[in-house]
Amino acid sequence: MVREKDICWEYADRLEGNKVRCKFCDRILNGGISRLKHHLSRLPSKGVNPCTKVRDDVTDKVREILASKEDSKETLTVKKQMLPEFKSPHAVSISTGKPLMSVEAAPVTGKVFSSSTTSGSTSRSDHENAERSIALFFFENRLDFSIARSSSYQQMIDAVRKCGVGFVGPSADTLKTTWLENIKSEVSLQSKDIEREWAMTGCTVIAETWTDNKSRALINFLVSSPSRTFFHKSVDASSYYKNIKYLSDLFDSIIQDFGPENVVQVIIDNELNCPGLANHILQNYGSIFVTPCASQCMNGILEEFCNVDWVSRCILQAQAVSKYIYNNSSMLAMMRMFTGGHDIIRSGITKSVSNFLSLQSMLKQKSRLKHMFNSPEFSAGSALSNKPQAATCVSILDDNEFWKAAEESVAVSEPFLKVMREVSGGKPAVGFIYELMTRAKESIRTYYIMDEIKCKTFLDIVDKHWQNNLHSPLHSAAAFLNPSIQYNPEIKFFSAIKEDFYTVLEKLLPTPDHRHDLTNQILLFSRGKGMFGCNLAKEAIDSVSPGIWWEQFGDAAPTLQQVAIRVLSQVCSTSTSERQWSTFQQIHSEKRNKIDKETLNDLLYIYYNLKLDKSLKSSSSEADSLQLDDIDMTSEWVEETENPSPVQWLDRFGSALEGGDLNTRHFNTSIFSSDNIFNL
Repeated sequence: MVREKDICWEYADRLEGNKVRCKFCDRILNGGISRLKHHLSRLPSKGVNPCTKVRDDVTDKVREILASKEDSKETLTVKKQMLPEFKSPHAVSISTGKPLMSVEAAPVTGKVFSSSTTSGSTSRSDHENAERSIALFFFENRLDFSIARSSSYQQMIDAVRKCGVGFVGPSADTLKTTWLENIKSEVSLQSKDIEREWAMTGCTVIAETWTDNKSRALINFLVSSPSRTFFHKSVDASSYYKNIKYLSDLFDSIIQDFGPENVVQVIIDNELNCPGLANHILQNYGSIFVTPCASQCMNGILEEFCNVDWVSRCILQAQAVSKYIYNNSSMLAMMRMFTGGHDIIRSGITKSVSNFLSLQSMLKQKSRLKHMFNSPEFSAGSALSNKPQAATCVSILDDNEFWKAAEESVAVSEPFLKVMREVSGGKPAVGFIYELMTRAKESIRTYYIMDEIKCKTFLDIVDKHWQNNLHSPLHSAAAFLNPSIQYNPEIKFFSAIKEDFYTVLEKLLPTPDHRHDLTNQILLFSRGKGMFGCNLAKEAIDSVSPGIWWEQFGDAAPTLQQVAIRVLSQVCSTSTSERQWSTFQQIHSEKRNKIDKETLNDLLYIYYNLKLDKSLKSSSSEADSLQLDDIDMTSEWVEETENPSPVQWLDRFGSALEGGDLNTRHFNTSIFSSDNIFNL
């Protein structure tokens, strides 16, 4: 294919040398158009990071190009291998005894004919049959379509292709026994490898609590350190959920599993945030801190922002527009034509996150949306423009007050979405949360410098959650020890965090022997003397995590170095992995026998840790940790709640399948919850 005529150039800018820039994510790639194709295909190949912002239709088109290229290579290889067999025009097939067509006589079609196929059978039909079989597998087993984007999905297909003809997949019994045991062992070995770093970095125990309206409560325990987060186990606490004695004993056993000397922090989510439990841990483990979940705190702030009258009204107006568009296949197609294939709503990990992400998206498409509703294409379709909802949408989009409210809502929420992104990615973020919250509050003061009433409204919400629920001395100490904050001349809050810093030192270094020469070490660090002030240390501040920075440059202050590494290596939040209640519900069912429960626990252990590993890889790429891959077809931004019908969920399949992707995970619980997920 000639370079200038390659259709994939429309998705990239050509730079100097052999470099290209992706138009979707702005990443610069070495290797030209070939590397770009693998980048856009989102396939785990060639060592190219997948594009996180490319449209699905582009990904599908590029994958077809790559597949056709591979087919061509395989065809040429097969032809070369078969040439010796076709030297004679009178060659005879061994299997049939019939004459074979010579190479010279064979028509040039680009297809390879074998003795066992008819003239109507081509490699293209084989490709279609393979895709049809995969589709049937998805449909028959009610699998979420987004599974096709997972790296393990493509790895499976690649591995089967290499096995060639005759490969037979593992049986149900082999999956349930041999491979379940093997893969669990692999995951366990990874966990053991990570445990070795706890002696230096310490770890955080995370308790995720899931409750429902039937007073059932499950607690999932995870352990996190700088390398990654691991799922430990799930406990059904329904019978003892409000029993402090039971909960205290349960947390004691978990802390003992990891070793009290290794645990720096226990994060308890809002559902389980009871003073009695926290007091028990603090009194019995002198060096362990108990903190709430930072991402849940941020979500609480955003939820209250949504409840402010004018913000709530703005969200409802925006939802009226999105519902009209997304519940009509013609309008959806027209909208994507005007926006260049972009959606105007974005599904977030929580309802409040979805609200503000979608307002951001609509603001970006403001001029295109207004142009669409005033275009000949819209007015020409009388069935569309004559609906009452159409007039409502036009009125909303022409209302300057609506757009002003949308701009304000985005401006106020974005700093807290940024905090949520930083603390939700599974990275050690405890050293940044104090500064991030300080800057987020300052952004509100700056934005509303001429409006004291609105400024106070939002700051009161933030202070209620930050001061009363989230802020911990551990956050202050981590900010003090973070070199990017300590050596930043713009930071003015050191006097406010010093007392908390010394409190943490006394907790982690309880005896005078432990604190020997500590004052001199603190002065050495705060004044940037010795190795702390060398050029390498200054240059590394913005390129490595604070914990690693201390490990490399803190040798002159060994006691403070030990404390700094342990404090700065901790996370701030519980896991943000997708929650699937039905999976955990099955495991804790009383109807299951012991063997079934053991198998399900093993499956859960593998499933959850694979999800956490995927989340870790996503957080290291350009993916937005707050956004889901697919639009939630049941959200308030899409679903019309007026006059619901028993088959309303089925009606949504049409428009979704015509214009894009359907996210089925939100239907699984309501429609298929009576089925056994693992068929045990």
